[in-house]
Amino acid sequence: MKTNVKNLSETKVILTISVDAEELKTAEQVALTKLAKDVKVPGFRKGKVPASVVAKNVDPQLIGQQTLEDALSKAVADAFMAEKLQALDRPEVEVKKYVPGKELEFTAEVEVMPKIKLGDYKKLKAKLKVEKPTDKDIDDLITRMQENFAEKKEVKRAAKTGDDVVIDFVGKKDGTAFDGGTANDFTLSLGGGQFIPGFEEGVAGHKAGEAFDLDLKFPEDYHSKDLKGAKVVFSVTLKSVNEKVLPKIDEAFAAKCGPFTSVEELRADILAQMTEQREREATDKLKDALVKELVEKSTVPTPEVLIKDQERSIEQDFLQNLMYQGMTLDSYLEVNKFKTKEEWLDKEVQPAAEARVKAGLVLAELNKELKIDASTKELEDHINLYRQQYANNKEALAQFDQPEVQRDIANRLLTEKTVEKLVELNS
Repeated sequence: MKTNVKNLSETKVILTISVDAEELKTAEQVALTKLAKDVKVPGFRKGKVPASVVAKNVDPQLIGQQTLEDALSKAVADAFMAEKLQALDRPEVEVKKYVPGKELEFTAEVEVMPKIKLGDYKKLKAKLKVEKPTDKDIDDLITRMQENFAEKKEVKRAAKTGDDVVIDFVGKKDGTAFDGGTANDFTLSLGGGQFIPGFEEGVAGHKAGEAFDLDLKFPEDYHSKDLKGAKVVFSVTLKSVNEKVLPKIDEAFAAKCGPFTSVEELRADILAQMTEQREREATDKLKDALVKELVEKSTVPTPEVLIKDQERSIEQDFLQNLMYQGMTLDSYLEVNKFKTKEEWLDKEVQPAAEARVKAGLVLAELNKELKIDASTKELEDHINLYRQQYANNKEALAQFDQPEVQRDIANRLLTEKTVEKLVELNS
């Protein structure tokens, strides 16, 4: 077999491959063995017919076609292996010449794993920046904890910011009630920003038993096309006003928050947890920054097939998240001023996909250069962590026994170890 490689770009090649008569003969034997499985010849059991007998009882054209397919398949695999090329998709094959039993010449065009030139990964500028918690940070959290333990006391006075009110309301546009604008016995925390601007402010100042109208306007960037910038009237009935009575910050309060005997112990625990969380968040930011910086310093050709795969993945995940939020893609496009889905794909999805591909290629190359590996025990421990997370989901648990899922987890583990080593080298 002879192979000639021509680079069409940094990520695409075309191989011209010639297969000789001897190799075609071998391919024909493979083809006859395959065809023998379905050939019925008197005196022989199905699947046990010798190749020489198959050749006499099968249409020569069918044998030639099967031989061609087997020869192409083997030649492509052998050629890419010999040239040390990693195809990223199924090669596009075009037969140039085929004389059964004598010669075969064809081309195979495909995108391949590109050559990555790493930048200096030991002299990156990104550094760890941890913002230490302040007394105000701790005070603010304790205030929120007070809110969680607050008692609600019904009062007769007018509602004010900080109160919880129970209301009935009907929202109308041009005199007609609109979807999602009606509720009964709805509990609303005034000042929480749960409703459109003006609603909570309009409820404040009224007492239980009062009924009133609020003339409001939806924001211009509201996600619903029908209500975007619309003038509406909310007819509201205030049924009760509940004042939040915050607990006193003392030993009893500390005991409610955990195994603490004093406010000092509670504050010390909050400080420790906040510090740990901020260190973790800062480390994550550092990892992202180092990878981004290394990508910028490296030469990273990006195969189109990998970008397209990432685009599909990002789009699918994004649409699923929108569904969980109760939004549609159309409403998202409106809010973010995208004229079409194609514009969103070009301006938001494609750049994100390209960034992911580049980061993945750079980390894979760095992993190879640093010779980072994972032991069988490390992989097992990693898989067991996933099993613990999905302990109550039998379907998810079963997936972790599948080889392809374990390979995916192994790849993630290697990526994590590579990024950790990158942090270590730049500490």
